[in-house]
Amino acid sequence: MENKLYYQDGYIKNFSAELITQKEDESGRIYAILSQTAFYPTGGGQPFDTGFLNGVEVVDVEEVGGEIRHYIKEELTEGNRIEGSINWARRFDHMQQHAGQHILSAAFEEQYGYKTVSFHLGKDTLTIDLDTENLGAVEAEKVEELANQVILENRPIHTKWVGEDELKQYRLRKELSVSNNIRIVIIPDFDYNGCGGTHPNSTAEVGSLKILGWERQKKMVRVEFVCGKRVLNKLGQKHEVIKELTAMLNAPEQEMSSSVTRLLDQKKELEKTIEKMKDQLLKFEADEIIGSGKNDIVSRVFQNRSIQELQKLARLLVSTAEDKIFLLASENEDKLQFVFAKGKNSVGNLKVLSQRALSIIDGKGGGNEMLVQGGGKWIPGEEFIQKVTGIIQ
Repeated sequence: MENKLYYQDGYIKNFSAELITQKEDESGRIYAILSQTAFYPTGGGQPFDTGFLNGVEVVDVEEVGGEIRHYIKEELTEGNRIEGSINWARRFDHMQQHAGQHILSAAFEEQYGYKTVSFHLGKDTLTIDLDTENLGAVEAEKVEELANQVILENRPIHTKWVGEDELKQYRLRKELSVSNNIRIVIIPDFDYNGCGGTHPNSTAEVGSLKILGWERQKKMVRVEFVCGKRVLNKLGQKHEVIKELTAMLNAPEQEMSSSVTRLLDQKKELEKTIEKMKDQLLKFEADEIIGSGKNDIVSRVFQNRSIQELQKLARLLVSTAEDKIFLLASENEDKLQFVFAKGKNSVGNLKVLSQRALSIIDGKGGGNEMLVQGGGKWIPGEEFIQKVTGIIQ
């Protein structure tokens, strides 16, 4: 472990090393192996560090077969001593989030016995999966309060390498996945956990912790949260949204909920009014179509009418003119859609007519003896009507 500087001191930002080798992996990515490194490789739920080696950007870090591979954008000059620098803002963020996860998981277990099954540290938020099927708002509130109390108390965070015999001294929160090179992270009198990640020296450096929400995942509950600077980032984002909404609603923050409720109620009423007006317009439209039809087959071409609107209009037409067949077509962007409807006193099988119509536009459709609909490639509506009515006649 002596070449893993991040275990000696998680606060090392810059270091020197010898270039052992640089190669390409199976996919052609260039990587360098150093005599020692402060770059943390992906592992234990914590993402890799980024930074630079002699000014060359490090874009990924993995441990493969005991070697730490620094994936770089271009080759390093052979024979030169390597000066490495890690992206400290990214590293410290990961330290805050990882330590915060330990604290939150321990708080859930101490308060309610809910064990953490898995952990994911994402770019914006973190999640833990709890071994429970339900989580109440009061429970989440109490756990969050305990976690922040532990953070505020500025408890030390220790790391220690131990052998299997020494493990008996500690009440570990979960079973270990390794049997040698065992590293435990300790928050005295609160949490003892096997972990290979990086952490700050005290709980106070976590800053704060906020649970954002949770959801059921199979037989577990997934909790989403943030720690440290991410809490401030989330607060800033939400504050900007609230400022925009208060300006749009012309209402203070405290009255936003009632203002939105009022707007939603108004929207529902407007939608009802619009629906009534549409029905009235359809009736006028139906009367006009029926009045213009001198034959047993009446047709009309529309632009950008939905198939639902065509169906509604068709039903209205045949309920009034029971001895006629109606063919309604709509030119909709890159396709043509149509509806056939027949009154109960008219003759003809619409399924057969529809199949013939669909063959004209290479389309698909369905329905029954009284009403069918379909759609296919775009052709001018009048041309379609002429071809269909020609076939029908």
